[in-house]
Amino acid sequence: MDDLASLTAVQLSQVIRSRAVSPVEAVQDSLARIERLNPAVNAFVTVCADEALDAAKKAERAVMSGAELGPLHGVPIGVKDLDPAVGVRTTRGSLVFAHDIAQETISCVQRLVDAGAIVVGKTNTPEFGFKATTDNALFGPTATPFNLAMNAGGSSGGSAAAVATGMVPLAQGSDAGGSLRVPGSFCGVFTMMTTFGRVAVPARPNAFRRLNPMVCYAPLARTVGDAVLGLDLMSGPHPRDPYSFPVSDALADAMTPSLAGMRVAYSPDLGGYPVEGEVESVVRAALPALKEAGAEVVEVNFTLPLPHAELTTMWRRYLSLCHAESAEVSRRQGIDLLGEQGRVVDPAYLDSVRTGAALSAVDFRLGDLVRTQVLDAFEDLFDGFDLVVSPVNCIAGIPNDANRTTVGPDRVDGQEVDRFVGWSMTSPFNLIGSPAATVPVGRAANGVPIGMQLAARRHNDAAVVRGATACQKHLPWRHLYQSLDPALDAR
Repeated sequence: MDDLASLTAVQLSQVIRSRAVSPVEAVQDSLARIERLNPAVNAFVTVCADEALDAAKKAERAVMSGAELGPLHGVPIGVKDLDPAVGVRTTRGSLVFAHDIAQETISCVQRLVDAGAIVVGKTNTPEFGFKATTDNALFGPTATPFNLAMNAGGSSGGSAAAVATGMVPLAQGSDAGGSLRVPGSFCGVFTMMTTFGRVAVPARPNAFRRLNPMVCYAPLARTVGDAVLGLDLMSGPHPRDPYSFPVSDALADAMTPSLAGMRVAYSPDLGGYPVEGEVESVVRAALPALKEAGAEVVEVNFTLPLPHAELTTMWRRYLSLCHAESAEVSRRQGIDLLGEQGRVVDPAYLDSVRTGAALSAVDFRLGDLVRTQVLDAFEDLFDGFDLVVSPVNCIAGIPNDANRTTVGPDRVDGQEVDRFVGWSMTSPFNLIGSPAATVPVGRAANGVPIGMQLAARRHNDAAVVRGATACQKHLPWRHLYQSLDPALDAR
């Protein structure tokens, strides 16, 4: 096989199974591509070449012996540096943990490994994953490979860029307010946040992300099929995650390109977000593809129960509680982020920690009342529609900051927004636990891809998969990646 990077994860697994390609060749090709392309985009921050090759040799012996093989046998993957992979450096994008070696593997990644996947390295993330751009003082920014001056988005930006460039066909990420969909949009790849609890993540005192009813874990990939395969492998309950639930349906079964009988609501601003005209125009131009697939598409005048700025503030309040909790756990383990050791931590993150620490239990419960209002507003909309679509991000990219403090704009279309997350339309679905995906539907004038967000009622993940599959057929995006290598090589 001359160009393994052109194969999907599903295809690569098939050629390995047929012995046309060995797991060693697959991993070697991935490592060579990382060595060649990573200096330009900064997707991988730790590469575990020796460990990956050892695992590939073991996988090759299994192939040759006729052993039973998993659906991702020999397929190289990346893991977000926010989450642990045993024996591999896990920095959380922070100088404080620059030399920390993980003692365990997060369960969702372990399920991929159990299916035969081989971890080749860790991908970049903002410090502690606290913002929607990928940049930190330890490793610097990650660029979208479509415009190296622009950021990949965050917080799963390293994984998105790694997949877009073909360094790996599949990479793990997480999403507490858009951290999958924001970089998925800016890097032109597919990813999907499932209904909260579909993918189990057991709580552990030494895990950065614990029981947080807004966080979802999922793969990013170039195709719907690859991401859905990864999600099906990740899904299912775990006895140590009380939010997880049994899964009776395989998302792969929903991969039909027909949307016959489905009603789709299009909200150009998701109830009040300011959106750049270029972004909205590109997403609107994609709507005929949904109609071509058989859906009825209706533009709706949807209204959020509170202004977008207040919604973002409330969401950040929830996140600050998580940051305060994590800082307190670190303090009990001897790492005081609000003390001397915090001098190297992003001040904006520490501000969030202090904000969260100052909130009361009553503040938290009052926030839940507002979340219920958001839930009711979307449930009213889902009473009449199977899918709600909108732009993912309000803007067509964010320039990388030479001082490694990349954040978004403070105004969009003349309206003030939160610079860390207020320029994306992703967080409402985290607040209500609904499935939501991003599919590439075009590119801005600056070359940065633009994504369309597809969301559905909780536990109707299949509708999102159907919508994404239809988009992939009627708006194929594989051609996006064909010109990447020359552009990177000419940097």
